[in-house]
Amino acid sequence: MGCWAIGGPFHSSEGPCGWGEVDDDESVRTIHRALELGVDFFDTADVYGAGHSERVLARALAGRRDQVVIATKWGNRFDEATKFSDGAGDDPAYLREAVTASLRRLGTDYIDLYQLHLGGLELDKAAELLGTLEALVEEGKIRSYGWSTDDPERAAAWGSDGEHCTAIQHDFSLMRGARPEVLEVCERMGLASVNRGPLAMGLLTGKYAADTAVGPDDVRGSAFEWMVLFKDGRPAPEYLARLDAVRDVLTADGRTLAQGALGWLWAVSDATVPIPGCRTVAQVEDNAGALQKGPLTQGQVKEIETLLAA
Repeated sequence: MGCWAIGGPFHSSEGPCGWGEVDDDESVRTIHRALELGVDFFDTADVYGAGHSERVLARALAGRRDQVVIATKWGNRFDEATKFSDGAGDDPAYLREAVTASLRRLGTDYIDLYQLHLGGLELDKAAELLGTLEALVEEGKIRSYGWSTDDPERAAAWGSDGEHCTAIQHDFSLMRGARPEVLEVCERMGLASVNRGPLAMGLLTGKYAADTAVGPDDVRGSAFEWMVLFKDGRPAPEYLARLDAVRDVLTADGRTLAQGALGWLWAVSDATVPIPGCRTVAQVEDNAGALQKGPLTQGQVKEIETLLAA
């Protein structure tokens, strides 16, 4: 389960960074229902809601810490009071400061997977962090680490040089088409491919039409360069067309669109670990239903490839 959305609003100079207002009680119920349905990997970041997502996760997992794997990220400086994110924390000193703060907010004495959240950080600067990360493993504060990056060179660098690097998180959904090079790196180096945006920011749930507009505190209305699935707060027409092209294949075998999209990721590679976001019980029930359906067939994968190439 991805926990970006349950963090609530926060901002940067480029606009909203969260997914709008949230109901914390519903978020807790959602996490509890996720556990009941077999979900045991929860991915968040310190900056989501300027610390709020980590705090809600801690509340929901109280007394259940040993049942789950917690992944969080660091690298973006933020102010918890103003909920404003401004600048990068990319040095070893800030790394230690950030992990201490996340441990406190999460109410735990260890983090299972600690991920660098600066996808484009220069390789030489990133390399300077590895010694501190290894020390944190030795101290028992983290069990492993990874990098949230869409760059295969960066993924490979940490995969080869980081003794306890176990995962690379990257943007991956069938809306993106071909297998990304980062996935190839993960497969070759035995790393988990943690799939960010597996439902294409909600497009692959089928709930958005051409005239749908997101709210004023929604990241999908921001001016970030990487925001391509939505333009000016509305779904980009080319991606809605891609969805229409594969809708029937994804919903075969009684699947919902979200279940088909998650099944596609599992069928593409054994390394994939999709982290669909949700903030309601109904959403997590839909997502977790994919566990019973399993991966798509290789025939369906090929059919989707042909349809998207047309």
